Amino acid sequence: MTNRFQGRAERLTDYDLPEIGALIGVGEDELHAVIEVETAGGGFDAKGRPRMLFEPHVFWRELPAAKRKGAERAGLAYPAWGAKPYPKDSYARLTMAMLLDPVAALRSASWGLGQIMGFNHKAAGYDTAQAMVAAFMDSEAAQLEAMVRFIQSEGLDDELRRRDWSAFARGYNGAGYAKHGYHTRLATAFAKWSRIRDTVVAA
Repeated sequence: MTNRFQGRAERLTDYDLPEIGALIGVGEDELHAVIEVETAGGGFDAKGRPRMLFEPHVFWRELPAAKRKGAERAGLAYPAWGAKPYPKDSYARLTMAMLLDPVAALRSASWGLGQIMGFNHKAAGYDTAQAMVAAFMDSEAAQLEAMVRFIQSEGLDDELRRRDWSAFARGYNGAGYAKHGYHTRLATAFAKWSRIRDTVVAA
């Protein structure tokens, strides 16, 4: 993996959503709703890198104690979420964090269409965060399949099938989901995609 985080950057095809959604018995509309809320519908940024948000409070937690103060002085880590605003592009922070501790850095960012945290790599089907990020660099299909695996691993597939957006958002986005309106945004996105004709998969 290079620090440019650029791979093949293959976009989803018309058939990826129904085929991957079938793994947990959900349709395109449910997956579209989650993707839209998490990344506004795209797994790569303008430079062809996976969508990524580096979380300094998670980096603090992931780092060995001996490295925390140095990371804090560099503006890369702090003990609690919300201490400082996020930059528009997190990759500069991530690159600096990798110089300090590459494993902890990759584990401390959310990645791809489903914004899967690096430390959740096993739930997403990968042995390491590095392997997950490398796959995410190559295709949105890999990102989507990892999102579906994570949903299933966390026991949220039932909530998604029921379209219980509050329960799903609580499990997927955390206890503060309502403050950020994740449940209402999911419901709105689902309603929008429900009005759009699904891809027809040949039998």
